[in-house]
Amino acid sequence: MLRATAHLTALLALAASAHAQDTVLNLYSARHYQTDEALYANFTKATGIKINRIEADDAGILQRLKTEGAAGPADVILLVDAARLDQAERDGLFQPFKSAVLDQRIPVQYRATASAQGSAWYGYSTRARLIVFNKAAVKREDVTRYEDLADPKLRGKVCTRSGSHPYNLSLFSSLHERMGEVAVEKWLSGVVTNMARAPKGGDTDQIKAVASGECQVALTNSYYLARLMLSKKPEDQAVVDQIGYVMPNQRDQGTHMNIAGGAMARHAKNRDAAQRFLEYLASDAAQRYFAEGNNEWPVVNAVRTENPALRAIGEFKTESIPLARVAAHLGNVQKMLDRVGYK
Repeated sequence: MLRATAHLTALLALAASAHAQDTVLNLYSARHYQTDEALYANFTKATGIKINRIEADDAGILQRLKTEGAAGPADVILLVDAARLDQAERDGLFQPFKSAVLDQRIPVQYRATASAQGSAWYGYSTRARLIVFNKAAVKREDVTRYEDLADPKLRGKVCTRSGSHPYNLSLFSSLHERMGEVAVEKWLSGVVTNMARAPKGGDTDQIKAVASGECQVALTNSYYLARLMLSKKPEDQAVVDQIGYVMPNQRDQGTHMNIAGGAMARHAKNRDAAQRFLEYLASDAAQRYFAEGNNEWPVVNAVRTENPALRAIGEFKTESIPLARVAAHLGNVQKMLDRVGYK
């Protein structure tokens, strides 16, 4: 009898393993980082669940979800901006779920406001919105706060990417939450007045423009700077040598942080596999992949990174405003950008 029971248990285990290997998780991802391949491969190795990945930018993924509706195959969505995560939640593209693992490991400011059904999205890695400056043209003490970008002393020295890009929209919305509508619109107008040229390009382009002297001050996400810091190319090291950087607002609210995050698709067919994957992203191993692979900070406080660029940046005070509250100002901020001519 015992032998028969043991044999049955072994057969059930083999069947469960075979089922896991047959399971395919359909992932829609806005992450385009080659180093994430190891992240996904590790999950498949540990679980037997294969990942079928479709990549596009945040806007493209959200439009695809709306077009496909209930017939779509998506199980998990990965996006790289809190504002887009919040908007997708408002549009009903995610389904909330309860996870004691994620609630315990991920700080509350980096996840959606919980409902009776659970949270609709979670952040898994963070990136800082920092200020870079040309060391030969600008003093560090003149650019220690985001507010300084509108100071008349920087007239003709500031450059940024489009004001409507999600990275900037999230920063501006956090300032709206803290400063209020009137003050932040005045600030945006001041930034436009101080521009050296019309907004264009990406964050790396802003850093290089500062180094070349096309402008003297710019905003960038931290991982773009970290890439240049770690690059072995002489031209990249020459750029780094010309610039300094500041983690803004260390004496008051702290530096604005954005996230890359994930959610379960509203019409997910493989709910169990989706939840296993989303919980895996909060594991120590996955959190280290984010840090070592793409120069992002882990959201799990206990995880430490050996990334030399992140270690060089060091410890700093981060903004504590919940990103779900920040996202509520996006529409108003976009109208302000139109009014002040911030392209």
